[in-house]
Amino acid sequence: DPRVPDPLPAFPVLLGVMAVTALFCRWAGFAIMRYVPASPRIEAALRATPLAVMAGITALAAQSGGLAEGMALAGVIGLAHLIGNDVIAALCGVAIVATLRWWGWG
Repeated sequence: DPRVPDPLPAFPVLLGVMAVTALFCRWAGFAIMRYVPASPRIEAALRATPLAVMAGITALAAQSGGLAEGMALAGVIGLAHLIGNDVIAALCGVAIVATLRWWGWG
């Protein structure tokens, strides 16, 4: 339908906003650690920030994507738990989407 706007051009803007927000949260966390003793609760909050940003990015991809994106998301979740490295799991997710699309599944 030509009246429905394409959400894809907004994705890079949203990605940039999320990246800047994550960076700001990280810097703010380190600034707070100078003045506040690092309790387990503060450390958990600082560790959860990148995960929250990744969840926002993957939610957008899963919403606008198809089977390939859903399968890649499941793969990323499994790999992140298995290997414990979010960045490597996300890169593997990109490879999964690319491979599935190349096979014609997306």
